[in-house]
Amino acid sequence: MSVLDQAVQTQLNNIEKKTGRSLAELSALAAASGLSKHGQLRDYFKAELALGHGDANALVHFVQQSDGSRAAEGKGEEDVVDELYAGKKAHLRPIHDALWPGIVALGDFEALPKKNYLSLRRQKQFAMVGPATTSRVEVGLNVKELPANDRLIEQPKGSMCNYVVRLTDPSEVDGELMGWITAAYHSAG
Repeated sequence: MSVLDQAVQTQLNNIEKKTGRSLAELSALAAASGLSKHGQLRDYFKAELALGHGDANALVHFVQQSDGSRAAEGKGEEDVVDELYAGKKAHLRPIHDALWPGIVALGDFEALPKKNYLSLRRQKQFAMVGPATTSRVEVGLNVKELPANDRLIEQPKGSMCNYVVRLTDPSEVDGELMGWITAAYHSAG
């Protein structure tokens, strides 16, 4: 079993413990809800089971038998990046291109293409990079207790990342941002 598969299984085991329900019972709950769209089910699980965003998201992927990578299946990292920054988001590609060399220089990690972003993982996810809207790229960081800063947007407990940094121009890729990404990289094993 890969490190990623082990992490997903651990998360699902923890969801069972938090909810007091088996995965089969949780799947039946989803079916009984009558909801079929990912976002609707995620929000339902958050409200009904008091799960955080990340756990609710993982549970929906389990229930729908998707790992979140179907849209990227069979495509290489560069193809996915090209698609992320296509059309109305094409003007954001220089931000990604400014980030990438510094991230690659950190050392070994896995870049897992998702539908709307790249998940960057060591033993666990340390960052997410992708165009959040047509006007900005977001860097999600999984690292605890960074010093308060106007650029760092702390996320609610249970979110997919602890912090988000919003970028609208390549000039915002600086030593401060790379320091936060480096801290997240090292905290991920």
